[in-house]
Amino acid sequence: MKKILSIFLMLVTVVSYSQTETKKDSIKIDNFLDEVVVTAVRVNSESPVTHSNLSKKEISKRNLGQDIPILMNFMPSVVTTSDAGAGVGYTGIRVRGSDATRVNVTINGVPYNDAESMGTYWVDLPDFSSSTESLQLQRGVGTSTNGAGAFGASLNLLTDAIEEEASGEISNSFGSYNTRKHTIKFSTGKLNEHFEIAGRLSRIKSDGYVDRATSDLTSYFLQASYVDENTLIKALAFGGFEETYQAWYGVTADDLKNNRTVNYYTYDNEVDHYNQDHYQFLWSEKYNENWSSNIALHYTWGRGYYEQYKAESDFSDYGFTPITIGGETINTTDLIQRKWLDNDFYGTTFSIDYNNLSNFSLIFGGAWNKYEGDHFGEVIWAQYASDSEIRDRFYDDFGNKTDFNLFAKGKYSVNDNFNLFADLQIRKVNYEATGEFSPVDDSFSFFNPKGGMTYRVNDKNNLYLSFATAHREPNRTDYENGNPKPETLNDLELGWRVKNEDFNINSNVYMMFYQDQLVLSGAIDDVGAPIRENVGDSYRIGIEIDANIKINNQLYIQPNIAISSNKNKDFITSRDGEIVNLKNTNIAFSPNVVAGNIFNYLPTDNLQISLLSKYVGEQYMANLDSKNSKLDSYFVNDLNINYEIKPKKIFKSIVLSALVNNILNEKYVSNGYYYTYDDTWSVEGETTTLDGAGYFPQATTNFLVGATLRF
Repeated sequence: MKKILSIFLMLVTVVSYSQTETKKDSIKIDNFLDEVVVTAVRVNSESPVTHSNLSKKEISKRNLGQDIPILMNFMPSVVTTSDAGAGVGYTGIRVRGSDATRVNVTINGVPYNDAESMGTYWVDLPDFSSSTESLQLQRGVGTSTNGAGAFGASLNLLTDAIEEEASGEISNSFGSYNTRKHTIKFSTGKLNEHFEIAGRLSRIKSDGYVDRATSDLTSYFLQASYVDENTLIKALAFGGFEETYQAWYGVTADDLKNNRTVNYYTYDNEVDHYNQDHYQFLWSEKYNENWSSNIALHYTWGRGYYEQYKAESDFSDYGFTPITIGGETINTTDLIQRKWLDNDFYGTTFSIDYNNLSNFSLIFGGAWNKYEGDHFGEVIWAQYASDSEIRDRFYDDFGNKTDFNLFAKGKYSVNDNFNLFADLQIRKVNYEATGEFSPVDDSFSFFNPKGGMTYRVNDKNNLYLSFATAHREPNRTDYENGNPKPETLNDLELGWRVKNEDFNINSNVYMMFYQDQLVLSGAIDDVGAPIRENVGDSYRIGIEIDANIKINNQLYIQPNIAISSNKNKDFITSRDGEIVNLKNTNIAFSPNVVAGNIFNYLPTDNLQISLLSKYVGEQYMANLDSKNSKLDSYFVNDLNINYEIKPKKIFKSIVLSALVNNILNEKYVSNGYYYTYDDTWSVEGETTTLDGAGYFPQATTNFLVGATLRF
């Protein structure tokens, strides 16, 4: 509470010294200043960066309780998955085959990726889509941004803009697997033409498609804003609480055929329990027609545990002393453990923007961020507790990380048709950690240059070319599983954009060449985290096409397709006790074809019917090209209906929504894991490599219906 109060006191202090201005083009000013908040990390249609945008209006049509990755499912080169199978709880996203640890995520320009794991856990911010104004997904290296390096994509979100008039919103939805979402939003509108306070409370619950894969989620969002002709100041507090029953073990191949919803975790409190609170103070200033700036202060507090029943655990793993009962030595026990994480993440981001409005613009910016994480484990019950006390810690570790970067981005217009772009970033990372296997004390210095050009052929066509180099450090799990190396990526992008009155088409070719890429091995550790391995040289080469086509005034289509080749070069591994070179193998979780389409039919002004389709080609869960690690291709279709009523009294609008997922009842798997182990035959004394796999089945036909009342 003290932290929240201090942020709002800062806001009051700043705005009390601001001059009062008369109302003048307020909507335009607000939009411009909101753009300043993310101008350092976003690009526009004239930039030589491959990207896609998703607006608040587009998000709202399917915002019935599912996570942000699921709402992004139909964007180009995107593959999504859900542990519980129905899009609520733990969800994941991959872009161009790169998993969430390699997708840099910022909220209002502030890093969101967990500093140690580099993952993004949207379950910690349930219903955050209801407070999102827009998002931009940059594929490839993208432009320089804050936080971990982007090795597959960058995703940045902008939270709700200031509303001119007071408003309220009540939204409720219900659906399959006892899923329900309840959201309340409000805005005071502009008070005295300058101030606004807005907020949201949400509750989401679901039993999940998989047995016992329940989710119990709550979240809040509170924003106080001040705006005048040249100033935008926002103080934000948002966060969430999640308790999800663990479902990260998946199912076996046999159960996938006969009992695809089985959950092998049976202890009744096998849960993940976590709180996360975010505080941001944003100040954007427009000094004149040429100069503007943005600064942000932020703090995130996360804390929670996962609870797990463990059978026949060794005393030595928990610091227990063997005991003797009835003349028998006891050195194993059934127990219940909690593994805790308590972390703080704080820092600042800033940028200064110069635009001479004719042929040159420059952005200079950077960030300093600090992460302090405590990792510890407690035994809360044991059949044989030896001489231990309740909540004795059987490990007590830490992970501290400092991340500093500076960047400069410039755009120069040679003439009306030809633009040059340059982007230079230096990044310094220091990471110290203790852990079960070995301590970490590592420092990295990275230089990440980018450059490109855009050529405007005519009013309807432009071409772009860009080249970028990026570097990235290993994460905590990488260190726990070996002696990892940092990665290097060289990314070449060539694109063509066509814009007409009735259609827009974006096409691009990309060539991403990696050195020491940390790719998913296919295996997971004992807490469900994916295990990665350096693979030497590898590449991703592909072509992407997406379009927005108007057939007539009532029918629109939005197709996209990505065709790619994703290879490890001279992949070396251990098999049957020997080191072998498997030559060029497919990179794990990297399908060669990903396609999507949205048919939007508007028979009347207030009714929209959409058919959403997604095809994902076959993919391997490991880098061995083993048929036992292959996931089959799948083609899934959803039906979305939105109907708006505009009453003359009380409510501004009533929106009724329905979403039927997987209307063709496809039984598909979007994620899994694969592992190998060496086994010595007792008779022959020879070693052979055995394998195993787990699968995360996704829900068959299911539905969500909702109503949103706006007043």
